[in-house]
Amino acid sequence: MTLVETTPIKSTLPQASASEGDRSRRFVLTLSCIERAGIVQAVTTFLFERGFNIEEHQQFDDGLRQTLHLRTAFSGSPEYSPDALEEEFRAIADRFDMKFGFHDETKQRVLVMVSKFGHCLNDLIFRWRGGSLGGDLVLVVSNHETHRAMAEAAGLPFVHIPVTPDTKADAERRLLELVDEYNIDLVVLARYMQVLSDELSRALEGRAINIHHSFLPGFKGARPYHQAYDRGVKLVGATAHYVTADLDEGPIIEQEVIRVDHSYGPTALSTVGQDAEALALSRAVRWHCEHRVLLNQTSTVVFR
Repeated sequence: MTLVETTPIKSTLPQASASEGDRSRRFVLTLSCIERAGIVQAVTTFLFERGFNIEEHQQFDDGLRQTLHLRTAFSGSPEYSPDALEEEFRAIADRFDMKFGFHDETKQRVLVMVSKFGHCLNDLIFRWRGGSLGGDLVLVVSNHETHRAMAEAAGLPFVHIPVTPDTKADAERRLLELVDEYNIDLVVLARYMQVLSDELSRALEGRAINIHHSFLPGFKGARPYHQAYDRGVKLVGATAHYVTADLDEGPIIEQEVIRVDHSYGPTALSTVGQDAEALALSRAVRWHCEHRVLLNQTSTVVFR
């Protein structure tokens, strides 16, 4: 049987008695494993026995792949930490062969990479400053100086790393140094117009998101909106996906679409497309930072 929960539900399980003061710290558990009986019971019993209150629970049983994916948000004693919970939960995880993680409310630290197109960076900064991005922007890296003023006006450090065929390897090593130096959790390619090497893609696996100017794999390469105009498209879209060594073939997190018609020239299509790119990317970043995206082989499960 396949069960899909598309909206958060309040737990109807009996709750351990706890004072309001005991519920001051919130956590999220995410896990994926082969579908078997008893998994949800094991999770809820584990939380109940430690006095936690389940605030949000979503799960997806993938009947085709025979896998289960789960996200549970809960609150309780501030004495617990994610590391302590992971240690106590490990016996259950080993029994069901789970990939799992516990997360607290610490925000993900985000590095944004950009080239000459600034619309996605501008949108991410706007949402970050408004408190709706889900993560914290901490650094902007670019192969051009174009958007230094935008980044610094927002109080963000800006690092210029020029890239040429001869300096590409050194530039990527410098990027990884910055990832370590700034304790970066997520790298966002906000229309960064350089192809990452296979080595860098593997080093950032699962923690780098790219935005692509189409519903993949259509209109690849240069001048995508001119290609779209030449073909008379009726929908303009954008795709946010995880970065992999296979160019623009990573697991898709979000796609946005806007309807157009014959009156849209390349410039109008580009403007509409930039709106779609900014929307898809910001959602993908927020959902990732809120631990709502779980990898499911070559695709994703997104608990919105």
